[in-house]
Amino acid sequence: MSKSSAGLLLYRRVNGGLHVLLVHPGGPFWATKDFGAWSIPKGEFAPGEDPLEAAKREFREETGCGAEGDYIPLAPLKQPSGKIIHVWAVAGDCDPSRLQSNTFSIEWPPRSGRMREFPEVDRAAWFPLAEARRRIVRGQAGFLDQLPRVAGKEAGP
Repeated sequence: MSKSSAGLLLYRRVNGGLHVLLVHPGGPFWATKDFGAWSIPKGEFAPGEDPLEAAKREFREETGCGAEGDYIPLAPLKQPSGKIIHVWAVAGDCDPSRLQSNTFSIEWPPRSGRMREFPEVDRAAWFPLAEARRRIVRGQAGFLDQLPRVAGKEAGP
C-alpha cells in the first residue's frame, strides 16, 4: 500500500492576484537547493487517520501557524514515488518571519556516527502563483494549477 500525505495550501489575495505560502525543507540535503525545492506544508498520515486533521496538524508542526477557515479539497496528486498527496486550499495569513518548525535527527555527516538535529522546515515565504510554480517541487505544481478555480477568481501575476 502506498503512503499518503496531507497538507494545507494557504493562500491570500494581493492586488487582485493569488499568493501562496510555501515552505523550504530543512537539513543538509536541501540547504543549497531553491528552485524546484519548495513545498506545500504537509506530512504523512496513518491509515484510519482523518486526512484533513493530519493536514492541519502538519501545517502547525511545520510553520507554527494555525490555518482556520473554509477548507477546499483539491484533487489528490500521485507522486512519482507512488505516494498520494491530499491537499486543502484555505484562505488565511501566516507571518513567515515567525516560523516555528519541528525538528528531525539524522547522522551528519554521513557515516560519522554523529546525530544532528535539523528543522523540518528552514524557511517559509509567500509567492505569487507564477513564482510559486518556479519554486515548488514538480510533483506538487498541479495543486497550484487547481487553486484559481477553487478560490473563485482567476489568479493575477
